Amino acid sequence: WAVIAAAAAVCQRSACSVARVAESMELTALLRSAREGDKSAADQLFTLIYDDLHRIAAGQLLGQGGMATTSLVHETYLRLFKPTSLDLQDRQHLFAVAARAMRQIIINRVRGRLAAKRGGGADLTTLSSAESLRNEGLDQSDQQLLALDAALQQLADCEPRLAQLVELRFFAGLSVEETAEVLGIVPRSVVRDWARARAFLQQALA
Repeated sequence: WAVIAAAAAVCQRSACSVARVAESMELTALLRSAREGDKSAADQLFTLIYDDLHRIAAGQLLGQGGMATTSLVHETYLRLFKPTSLDLQDRQHLFAVAARAMRQIIINRVRGRLAAKRGGGADLTTLSSAESLRNEGLDQSDQQLLALDAALQQLADCEPRLAQLVELRFFAGLSVEETAEVLGIVPRSVVRDWARARAFLQQALA
């Protein structure tokens, strides 16, 4: 029975892998058609990726009040799939760009709330540390979000690939293998760089 169970598990994994490849190929074809102005393809694409976008949005909104997951998904879709901005290549690229867009939307909302508290004319470029954020009277989730964004910007300034890796692994939820494919590196490099990125962010946020 153990052998049968193991064989069944292998078959199930293989079936899931085949299904994922087929979905990825369909998504790539729909992206190509949508870039060419096919509205039907764009609608089918949204249906195909909605659950994944919803998962990414829910993860990014943890601890964030005032914005619904569905609202973030739709705002992201409208931003990504304007005819002038459709330059997405495949599944991994799509979700990486979507995660970045969602983070920017959320950050802009938080910065807007902060600007309103400070009278609308604030210089938000000074928000570079957790201490400065606490002094602004923001709630803890907003403080953490802006501190993480500032730390990611610092990382991007010195190690752009590591910052992109954080977006792919943490924000987009891509696997090690998917991240390696997007970045054009081998999986073991992803594992090594992921450890380096986390160490940098932990130090920056301390």
